[in-house]
Amino acid sequence: MRVLLLNQTFYPDVAATAQYLTDLAHGLAERGHEVSVVTSRRSYDSPEECFPAYERRDGIEIHRVPATGFGKGSRWRRAVDFATFIGSCAVKLILVRRHEAVVALTSPPLIAFLAACYCRLRGAQLFYWVMDLNPDAAVAAKWLRPDSFAARCLEALSRFSFKHSHRIIVLDRFMRDRVIAKGIPVSKIEVIPPWAQDNVGGWDPQGRASFRKKHGLTDQFVIMHSGNHSPCHPLDTVLEAARVLANDSRFAFCFVGGGSQHGVIRKYAETHQLRHVHTLPYSSMEELAGSLSAADLHVVVMGDPFVGMIHPCKIYNVLLVGAPILYLGPVDSHIRDIFAEIQDPTHLHQVRHGDVESMLRTIQKAADTGTRGSIERFRQIVDRFGAASLLGRTLDLITSSEVSNHTKPVTPQLNPVGNPEPSV
Repeated sequence: MRVLLLNQTFYPDVAATAQYLTDLAHGLAERGHEVSVVTSRRSYDSPEECFPAYERRDGIEIHRVPATGFGKGSRWRRAVDFATFIGSCAVKLILVRRHEAVVALTSPPLIAFLAACYCRLRGAQLFYWVMDLNPDAAVAAKWLRPDSFAARCLEALSRFSFKHSHRIIVLDRFMRDRVIAKGIPVSKIEVIPPWAQDNVGGWDPQGRASFRKKHGLTDQFVIMHSGNHSPCHPLDTVLEAARVLANDSRFAFCFVGGGSQHGVIRKYAETHQLRHVHTLPYSSMEELAGSLSAADLHVVVMGDPFVGMIHPCKIYNVLLVGAPILYLGPVDSHIRDIFAEIQDPTHLHQVRHGDVESMLRTIQKAADTGTRGSIERFRQIVDRFGAASLLGRTLDLITSSEVSNHTKPVTPQLNPVGNPEPSV
């Protein structure tokens, strides 16, 4: 079966969606399917960095299309980058041969609409992998007014994508309920959380020691937020706690990753002269285990209005290293579901946004306890969220006999000189 994958990021980008889509591509290729990818030439977090326009790697054809690289400094810059990427994708999809199945993610938001149009014209089946829900999240973030023309148009395009999807993959029960509320049959929806990167993650004492030595953290209690730094994951409470603890040399705060708020955190630290606050770039996959293992307390954040719209997936990799976790966010969420299942109040903590005093007490308690979580206790749930289980389920969904048997084979198109049209 020929499968086309569409998303703004893919290998070697280190953004989360790039990692998950790369895992999926390798899994499909290992099962003997022809896999093509259309993605952006530009790095998601460092748009000045460009990847090769074409690459064939491990049997996967990767086509990277051009787009502007204005970055995330403002909404209009992001909008232009998204629009030029969408335009390049549209041109590429006109030229590609037919695929039986298309997997579209949500970066940028309209990529699934483009995929739905392609599938309608080419008779392919669309698998819509909803990593975040828009325009819902944009409205919740107050980037769009719910009654604005832009919001109504984006909602209409989103519903078109859902309606014309063969199957929809959502990440948690809250996201499933929001999609159902849009009038989508529950029979089309499959809940499959993102999997832990258990092939490269896990407790790494050597990597921990190396990371802490490299960044001058050897004798400190490290509070870490690792991953995307977005307005949907507000860190004001963490930063205020860092400011209060500015003169306590026992503590260090590490913000590892990227995103539009990463520079804001750096500026905040500079303004308040917080020398114990470190803003560091994304770790490579090879260094991920060491980076995550370096933390004594991991902070996982979700904004109050965004339940069912976004899904912080760092929780799964954090569980792999057995570190204590401080969850900053609303009571009802997939993270609280995980906490309730593990039931380890010594190492799993929750604080609400704005409650700086509770955050300070939690940090002090974790530092005084000085113990890591039981990796074996966490393992019971990590195994359920591991790649062997969840990647396998995703592959089974896409490569089911229903997909293979209900797509019409077509004769390869010929170019003007009579040769078969090349793959994407």
